[in-house]
Amino acid sequence: MKLKAFLKKTLVSSELDQKLDRIKNPVGSLGYDPWGLNTDTNKIMFSLFSTIYDKYFRVETHGIEHIPSSGPVLIVANHSGQLPIDGTLIGYAVANREHAPRYPRAMIERFFPTVPYVGNVLNQLGAVLGDPTNCAKMLDNGEAVIVFPEGIRGSGKPYSKRYELQRFGNGFVRLAMEHNTPIVPVGVVGCEETIPAIANIKPLAKMLGIPYVPVALPVIFPAKVHLNFG
Repeated sequence: MKLKAFLKKTLVSSELDQKLDRIKNPVGSLGYDPWGLNTDTNKIMFSLFSTIYDKYFRVETHGIEHIPSSGPVLIVANHSGQLPIDGTLIGYAVANREHAPRYPRAMIERFFPTVPYVGNVLNQLGAVLGDPTNCAKMLDNGEAVIVFPEGIRGSGKPYSKRYELQRFGNGFVRLAMEHNTPIVPVGVVGCEETIPAIANIKPLAKMLGIPYVPVALPVIFPAKVHLNFG
């Protein structure tokens, strides 16, 4: 807690602090909501990520006003790039927009919570285990939820299949119907080029107990990213 307080004091400007405080979120006295989102962690990551968003990936958004100002919404996007960069960019864009910013919640693979520290950080940033029950509860609570129906089939595909939608489930449609929730589709263009992989070493991935082991350069390329909100 002392480290977090130090980082917030050092990195977070008063303008950003006030801006994010305007986002309505039911947090307790320690700054956590029922699913683990922490306001101070988000403020720190916002400060660190703003330059990456604006200067490295040079993100352009189109149609972000289609995200409702309040109430439940499913933000459904194509998945790519080996790492969850696309979800991070979408979440930042929605939380940083001028009119009615929101903290969106991302549904993540079951693998990530098992990684030491990574799972805790993602949880504090708003990510939640991608389970239909969790999603249903968040929609009942009026949350904006980011969903990648392709799952690891999309994020882990080789560069030769770039921008080809992979097989995906339709459970999110059932949830939207059951909870009277609008669906806003998002086309993510550019993340395919951030970590282009030529293959996936499936035997090694199985041995390590992880979704995939891409054959790629250990570099995240500064591809320009477009987020097209339908």
